Amino acid sequence: MELKQKIGIDCGANVGLVAQELLKQCDHVYCFEPNPFAFKLLEARFKGLKNVTCFNKAVLEREDKVKLFFHKDSDKDEVKWSTGSTLIEFKGNILKEKFVEVEAIDLCSFIKKLDCEVEILKIDVEGVEYEIINKLIDTKLIYNIKNVFVELHAKKIPELEEKEKDLKKRISELNLKNINLDWI
Repeated sequence: MELKQKIGIDCGANVGLVAQELLKQCDHVYCFEPNPFAFKLLEARFKGLKNVTCFNKAVLEREDKVKLFFHKDSDKDEVKWSTGSTLIEFKGNILKEKFVEVEAIDLCSFIKKLDCEVEILKIDVEGVEYEIINKLIDTKLIYNIKNVFVELHAKKIPELEEKEKDLKKRISELNLKNINLDWI
């Protein structure tokens, strides 16, 4: 009998602190980080490890080329403030004139191509997590993921409050116990 590989996916991996923890429970970890400054450290952290794959890409519910906006204090320390990078132009703490264009993958398509159950999926993508989770639910892929840990951002981005309320209601109505919205 063949043992199934335990897969971890870290969306918004930043410099790899969570991914490092995922390695303790997963056989292979896929990391996605669009910020070029954070990605450089992420890639260096896992250099030479065959069980970690790092992608300098954003994660969405669709494939696209998008603008990644930098935090307003990023000029002071690009890595420290990389956690505030976002694809959302209306986030209050960003510089609208300071951005890079990045590729975004469709997370559902990526998971389908893996063709296996995902042990842990962590999503911290500064405000675009609502569409991703909804598509995971719509496609029923959510049932192929053992544990989902999501950081929601309506507290930092008030324009997202309605989306957050709707998502929480949907998760509750579907009685999805594998999605943890309160892990941070």
